[in-house]
Amino acid sequence: MLESVSAATDLDLISYLRSIPDARMRRGVRFPAWYLLLVAVLGILSGCQSLRDLERFAIRHHAVLTESLGIGLKRPPSDSSFRYFFHQVDISALCAAIRDWTIAQIPGAAEDLDQLVCDGKTLRGSIEATAGGGSAFIAQVTLYSAAQGVAISQASLRWTGFSGQAPSLTFEVGYRP
Repeated sequence: MLESVSAATDLDLISYLRSIPDARMRRGVRFPAWYLLLVAVLGILSGCQSLRDLERFAIRHHAVLTESLGIGLKRPPSDSSFRYFFHQVDISALCAAIRDWTIAQIPGAAEDLDQLVCDGKTLRGSIEATAGGGSAFIAQVTLYSAAQGVAISQASLRWTGFSGQAPSLTFEVGYRP
């Protein structure tokens, strides 16, 4: 079972984001670390792919966020605010907090939780151009159990062209942790 490293105990994401230490110097800090992380999470879930996108998202939703959260911020964070903050944030603490929050959302928490990792590799020399300008290739996909430390299943698939979605792949897993 995974050990929780964040100090948060509530189910809301903000509590978990508040548990991440702020490595910035106190002088000149305009935005709480948890607020920048919350805006980043919401922005990424809304399709933001760059710091400029996060800035636009923050501007667009500034009034609603500050009112809903009951905080008095005069202006939204800029792309530079996000950039400077992300250079200093403790990535391992951020990953742990998000992992802990995700696990907290599962009824029964992490009892007997096993992380399954799916990884795929394209076989060398199997890529061929398709008539529509895409590519067709053969991939080997492996399902790995973190708790067991072994690959528990493998499958091969032929991907013919790009349609915006990966082909579905079903693993037959016959192991018990």
